[in-house]
Amino acid sequence: MSDKTFALVDCNNFYCSCERLFRPDLKNRPVAVLSNNDGCIIARSQEVKDLGIKMGTPYFKVRDLIRQHDIQIFSSNYSLYGDISQRVMQTLEELTPHVEIYSIDEAFLDLGGFDDLTGYGQRIRRRVYRHVGVPVSVGIAPTKTLAKLANYAAKKFSRTGGVVDLSDPLRRKRLLAITPVSEVWGVGRRHSLSLNELGITTALQLAEMHVKFARKRYSVVMERTVRELNGESCIDLEELAPARKQIVCSRSFGEKISAYQPLRQAICEFTARATEKLRREQQRATVVTVFIRTSPFRPGDAYDSNAATGTLVQASSDTREILQLAMQLFDRIWKAGYRYAKGGVMLGGFCREDQVQYRLFHPQRQSEQDDRLMRTLDTINQGSGSVWFGGQQARKDWFMTRENLSPAYTTRWDSLPRIG
Repeated sequence: MSDKTFALVDCNNFYCSCERLFRPDLKNRPVAVLSNNDGCIIARSQEVKDLGIKMGTPYFKVRDLIRQHDIQIFSSNYSLYGDISQRVMQTLEELTPHVEIYSIDEAFLDLGGFDDLTGYGQRIRRRVYRHVGVPVSVGIAPTKTLAKLANYAAKKFSRTGGVVDLSDPLRRKRLLAITPVSEVWGVGRRHSLSLNELGITTALQLAEMHVKFARKRYSVVMERTVRELNGESCIDLEELAPARKQIVCSRSFGEKISAYQPLRQAICEFTARATEKLRREQQRATVVTVFIRTSPFRPGDAYDSNAATGTLVQASSDTREILQLAMQLFDRIWKAGYRYAKGGVMLGGFCREDQVQYRLFHPQRQSEQDDRLMRTLDTINQGSGSVWFGGQQARKDWFMTRENLSPAYTTRWDSLPRIG
C-alpha cells in the first residue's frame, strides 16, 4: 500500500465555465464550445450533455437541436481559457507546496500529511471558486490512477458534494466495482475492447488481474495501472513538466487559400507563435519545418502536400532568425494554382539556453542583447498582440472561422466587461 496521498483537481466543463464567468445570464442554460473553424463541439455544459449531444459532434449536424433548445454556442477562445487556467493553477499552488499541472484544466496535488482530506478537498473547491469563479471537482486517493477515478466519481455523483476520498479500501472497492474499465486512466479504447473480450468490464476486475499477466498480455504500462488500482503508487508527481522535443503550430484555414501573400502571412503567424512558445520554455531550436497541404476530401481540387526542413547555423529562439529561414522554406514549397486548406510550422532540435554553441561573428554578448529584445517583445504582446513582424497580418486569427467568439475579457483592455 502507498503512504502517499494525491488529489486530482479538475475544472468542471472548463471551457463552458470560462464563458459563463462574465455572462451570469448563462447560469443553468445550455452552453457549448466549438473547435477551430467552428467545426465540432469540444465542450458541453451539463445541460447540453443531458440533451444527448456527444463530444466531437459536427456543428452542422445539430443546428436544429441547438435552435430548438436555445443552446448558447461559442467559438473557442483560447486566450481566455489559458488566462483563467493560469489563475486556477496559481490558486492551487497557494494551497499546497507540490503541484503538477497535468492539463489546461487539471492538476495533481500532493496532500501527504494533511488531515481531514474530504474537508480539505472542500476547502480547495471553495477557494478556487471564490478566487477565480470556476467550479472544480476533487478526487483524493493513495495513487494518481485512483485519484483520477475518485474525480470521475466526484463529477458523476451529485451526492458527493464534488469531493471523493478513496483512502478507505472498502469505499475504493465499491467504486471500482461500478466503474466501467474504459474510465480507468490509461486504458484506451483499443485496450478497453480487448479487456471486454476477456470478460473484464469493470475497474475492479482489472484490479484483480495478475500483474504478470497484465505485463505479458499488454505492457508494463498496464501492469503499472493494475498496481495503482490496488493502492501501490507507481507514478510520482512531476512538478516540472518534461521538456518538449518539438513545437508545432498549425491550423486548418476557415477558407481555402490560393494566393501567395495570404498563405505566406499565415506561415509568418505560425512561426511567430511557435517561437513565443519556445521562449516560454526557455529553449532554443536548430531545426525548422514548414508544411502546407490542400484538402484530401475535395475530389474536384488538385491535391498537393509538401514540406521543407532547414537548419539554423546557431540554435536560436529569436523570431527574426527563425522567420527568415521559415520564409525561405515556404518559398521552396509554394505552388500556384492550388487551394490550400492547412499549413503550419514545426520547431525541433532543441537545446537549453545555456547549451548554445555561439558563432565566431555572433558572440554571446550579441545574443544576450537579442534575447532582451525578444523578452521585451513578449512582454508588450502579452494578451494584446500590439507589436508584430512585417510579414504577419495585423488582425490575428484572420485565417480562422470564429463567428461566435466571446471577448478576451481578461487579456485585452478594450474587452474588459463594463457595468452600467
